Formats: sequence, C-alpha cells, structure tokens
Amino acid sequence: MSVPRLALTAGEPAGIGPELLLALAREPFPAELVAIGDRDLLAARAGAVPGAGPVSLEAFDPAAAPAPHRPGHLPVLHVPLARPAAPGRLDAGNAAAVLATLDAAVDGCRDGRFAAMVTAPVQKSIIADAGFAFSGHTEYLAARCGVERVVMLLVAGTLRVALATTHLPLAAVPGAITREMLAETLRILHRDLRARFAIDRPRIAVLGLNPHAGEGGHLGREEIDVIIPVLDTLRAEGLDLAGPLPADTAFTPHALAGVDAVLAMYHDQGLPVLKHAGFGEAVNVTLGLPIVRTSVDHGTALDLAGTGTADAGSLRAAVRLAVTLTASRADR
Repeated sequence: MSVPRLALTAGEPAGIGPELLLALAREPFPAELVAIGDRDLLAARAGAVPGAGPVSLEAFDPAAAPAPHRPGHLPVLHVPLARPAAPGRLDAGNAAAVLATLDAAVDGCRDGRFAAMVTAPVQKSIIADAGFAFSGHTEYLAARCGVERVVMLLVAGTLRVALATTHLPLAAVPGAITREMLAETLRILHRDLRARFAIDRPRIAVLGLNPHAGEGGHLGREEIDVIIPVLDTLRAEGLDLAGPLPADTAFTPHALAGVDAVLAMYHDQGLPVLKHAGFGEAVNVTLGLPIVRTSVDHGTALDLAGTGTADAGSLRAAVRLAVTLTASRADR
C-alpha cells in the first residue's frame, strides 16, 4: 500500500493512552491512523481534556483506500469496554477489552488491512489481576503471532539498544542466558536490522553480563562459558559483533562510533542509558514478529490521565518510526 494504514491501540483505558491518540489526531501524518478502542471512551476523554481541540471520531471503513491522515479526524475501530472507564481508576473488568484491541490490531496486520501496529501503554498488573497470563505487550504479541522468540529493541535517535532478557527478576537472568537463546537473539537482531532498518551489514556491540565483562572469569564465568563461544560461532557465520564489552564503558561516544545496535543482557543494564538519551521521544520496537510493531517508551501515567498534560512525544515518534519501517519493508 502506497500510503500505510497504521493501527493505534488505545492501551489502558484509565491511563493516558486514549488522550495521546487524540493529541496525534490533530497533527498531520503521511499515513492513515486508525484508533482501536472504545469510541465512547475516546469521545468522553476528548471532551474532558482541558484545552483539547475538537476531533471528529469516524467509523473505520476497511474497504476505503488508505489516505494520509487528516488533522482533526480519527477513524475508530470500535472495541467496547465492559465497564465505563474513569481517568486514573483501574478496573480489571476491562482487561479483556484491552487484549481485544491488541488482537484486532494483530489480525489486521496479518491479513493486510494494516501495515503496522502502534501501541499505547497498558497496565500489566491489572491484566494479570483479571486472570490473564500477561507479562507484557512483547510476550503477548509473540504468542499471538505464534513466534517462540522475539527481541525488544528501544530506539532513541541513532541509539538502538536491544535486550537479551526482558521482564525477569534479576536473580533469574544468568540462568536465562543460554548459548541457544543468545545466538537466536543475535540472529533476530541482525536480520531485522537489515530487513527493517535497511542496514546492510549491521555492527552489533554485545555487553557482558558481569562487571568488567567478567574480568577473565574472576567476576563471573558467563562471558567465558556462554557469551564468547556464541560470538565466535556467529562471527564465523558472518555477523559483525563486538564484545563482550564492559557495560560501564560501552555507551561512551567513542565506543558507540560505528555501532548500529547494542545488545544488553538484561532490562536495567541497557534501558537506563537509552531512556536518559531520549526519554519521551524513544520508541519500543518488537523484532522477530511477522508484523511491524512499535510502541511508547513509558507507562500508563495514571496520575496524568485526564489532565491534558501528558506528552505525546514518544507515541508521535512511534508512529513516525512505524511509517519508516513499513517503507523499508516494502522496498526490500
């Protein structure tokens, strides 16, 4: 499709997601934006947000040809909530509806109605409290697409940080980093940097797990027993890999020169640096899926919901990156 049609899920109905979608609806984009969520919720939030201009909510017509977004208009694929939602007040009764918006976006991407999906933040705890096995968007979308392994990549400008493990307790991280898992993660990262980001020969910096990358085994053996053997194997396959590198110096400008992505071993090893570099403008990308999915770099911000003060910068960046990724995908 020459003009990409993007599915924007509204996220947690008590959070800032619905009003972020409405904020973007007032801006121009070279893509068609389709909100997936409860139309009545969007209408109520538009009327309640101080200083918000009008947005015309229209029924999404999948038969119409995609057209560039018209500021002030927002097509909506209606997914009704089970109960009315109030800003800042979580309700487990709406968890199924939140997941239904994700399902609608995935189904639309897989059958060609949408070129990509862009997700506003969800509240993991309330979905789990409702009885669903849900550890996050990334894991849910992998299961929904029938993919065993995906890779979380955060993008802030030219800095790209991927994670070998995601939402795990720190004590569980060493056992989760196996040779098989690490090799598969690096292959996915390498492949999608080429296919999605149009980088012909990506150079990936791989962090060690331990301080000083283990210091020759004196501070841990994961580098010697797992990481180095995997890097040696993948270099023989043609991957351009640096490491394992000590995490405390890997993000210096000199170390990042010529690097297309950094692979961190766990969540809080890589993401604090990424979010310091671009919080509010960073984008979460799920690699390894058969569809394009981008997302915000922040949570539901329940305390800001309904105030009209939430910053739409990260969602805006996620939409723009989705447009770029769909174009790269179409060109290759």
